[in-house]
Amino acid sequence: MTGAAGAGKGLVSGLRGLWRRLYEDLWATPVDAIPAPGQPGAPVWRPAFAMLLTLLTAVVAVWHVPDLIPDGAAVPEHVVVLVVLQATALLAGMWRPLYAWWASLVLMVISVRVAGSAMPSGGLLPWTGPEIALQSGALLLLTLRVHPRRALLALAVSLLAGLAAGGFTTGADAVTPGVAATAVGTAVVTGAALRALRVARTELVEQSELTEEERARRTLLEERNRIARELHDVVAHHMSVISIQAQVAPHLVENPSDELRENLAGIRENAVEALAELRRVLGVLRSEDAAADGLRHAPQPTLGRLEELAGKVRGAGVAVDTETTGRPRPLPPGVELSAFRIVQEALSNVMRHAPGARARVEVGYHSAAVTVRITNTAPDSPPADTGGVGHGLLGMRERAAMLRGDLTHGPAPGGGYEVVATLPLEEPA
Repeated sequence: MTGAAGAGKGLVSGLRGLWRRLYEDLWATPVDAIPAPGQPGAPVWRPAFAMLLTLLTAVVAVWHVPDLIPDGAAVPEHVVVLVVLQATALLAGMWRPLYAWWASLVLMVISVRVAGSAMPSGGLLPWTGPEIALQSGALLLLTLRVHPRRALLALAVSLLAGLAAGGFTTGADAVTPGVAATAVGTAVVTGAALRALRVARTELVEQSELTEEERARRTLLEERNRIARELHDVVAHHMSVISIQAQVAPHLVENPSDELRENLAGIRENAVEALAELRRVLGVLRSEDAAADGLRHAPQPTLGRLEELAGKVRGAGVAVDTETTGRPRPLPPGVELSAFRIVQEALSNVMRHAPGARARVEVGYHSAAVTVRITNTAPDSPPADTGGVGHGLLGMRERAAMLRGDLTHGPAPGGGYEVVATLPLEEPA
């Protein structure tokens, strides 16, 4: 008894699962969406196909009217309405193929009842020529938009519905059920083949786009790696040499003064810090995800480290005064970094091009922007030839422009020089 009860429950559960699957495949599950124009798989022939389908539907409708009335009789209004509805259902299959197929199936059954009295006895309905055309068209439009499994289920339902409806009505027909089944089956096979071709083309286009994106990404990474190698080979090597020489220099001088030791220690400290920042930049360049990689490194310098920067410059022998106006507060990361780098580069220019000058850094916090002003007095002696053209001012201008800010620079009264940057607090999107 227990085994029989378990088998009964299993059978009920299986039937419920089958019914649920049929309900989902034949009603609830949506059909494939039509790609928008310009997207992979978008049909460029759709307007022409709609015009052709409309023409063929009109021809089939006119052809179908005589099947629904006795010979020599006038055309009843309900016959006209039925034919128009069947034609409309077929046309609706371009937009709602699943529901249009159901409507076509219901109208086919109705047409059997209407045509039963008009057809001579001795055959099966509803396999007249127009009905075959209407059902084949509805199944074709459905198969183009659903999985082949769902199309086969729809085909089976159509055949069963046609046979069941025709079995209750006698009449003569020039088309046998076998021919009708072959016709609608061919429509389903054709639709499945066209859908498979469309899916394959769509996947091919998407794969080609992914390949192009991968190729572009690989090219970008190769360029970034090349830049990283050049930075490492040129800048990192010289900074390492400077650090080592600054560490060894006190041992090469007999009784070095404290001031000399302090200056050499400052040189080595700056070189080591520059190497650390360079390694972080190289890590970002070599990373496939620069944003994610940057999160794993030390935070970028901000204006909060302004006094620390000024102290290092003082240690290199340049007198620096700092002044802050307004209420200091956290700024957007891009603004913080750019403001710090502009001050850093400006002070570096003072050390290189204005020996013996005194520098001043002014930072102003405003409601919509932050300003930094770096000035220096006239140098005590002409600057030494650095042996090349610098890019400091260009880099500062690019940083300001990136944030839609403004940077001005030029000679100051008394023979000095000044750099003024205004950076908006809202970073560009």
